[in-house]
This record gives sequence, C-alpha cells and structure tokens, in this order.
Amino acid sequence: MIKITIPIEPVEQARPRVTRIGASIWVYDPPKVARYKREIAKKARLLYDGEPLDGPLKVHLKFYRHIQKSVSKKEHALRASGAHRPTVKPDVDNYVKSTLDGLTGVLWVDDNLIVSETSDKFYSDHPRVEVEVKKLE
Repeated sequence: MIKITIPIEPVEQARPRVTRIGASIWVYDPPKVARYKREIAKKARLLYDGEPLDGPLKVHLKFYRHIQKSVSKKEHALRASGAHRPTVKPDVDNYVKSTLDGLTGVLWVDDNLIVSETSDKFYSDHPRVEVEVKKLE
C-alpha cells in the first residue's frame, strides 16, 4: 500500500484547448492544469521512490482546498474542522481526473489500472492531496 500527502492546492481538470496550425489540430491542457500535473508528479516522486504499481488498484483521494478569506471566523472554524464541506465548484470528479493523470507513471503504470476509486473534498488552511493506493489481489 502507498499512502502519501502531497502539499499542493488541488486543481480541477478543465476542458482541453484546441488549436489549428495549418492542416494539423492540436489538443492540449490549459496552462494551469498542465502546471498542476507536472507539480503533483514532481512532489509525488519526492515522497515515493518505488516503482509504479501494476495490476488492479484501489485508490482513495482526499482533496483539501483553501478556505476563502471572505468567510466569517465562525464559518472558517466550521470549515477547518470539517463540519462544513465544499459543495461548490469545482466538482470532485474534476479534481480526480487531473490528479490521476498527474500521478500516472509515478504511483501507477497507467490510471486505467484503477478499478475502484473513492474521493472526498474538504476545506483546510493547508491545501493538499492525500492519496492512498492499494493493490488488489
């Protein structure tokens, strides 16, 4: 089992961008998403130096996003304690997609090996992504 905490603000997968150069069509991630995928991979490599897992995998992801500065002290405390969870955009599945793609080749050979996935999103003063991966027998 792999269990790591990556100190990074989660970024949601956005729609890919498309451009045409002559007869060619190029599809690419928006810069913010591409930067997130590079950074999460880089930070994960520092925390996990083993070989990427192969075979069927079960993954649990926890996304901790910043608490907005505009909320009251009372609301801030509720969010920090986990009593109030994010019910606003971005959707948790968009966090999942960008994170799984970013960790491909680092924690697992390919994200198509993931046969079971669960995820949660929380508020925190310390944004991060917690990843737990189990190899299924």
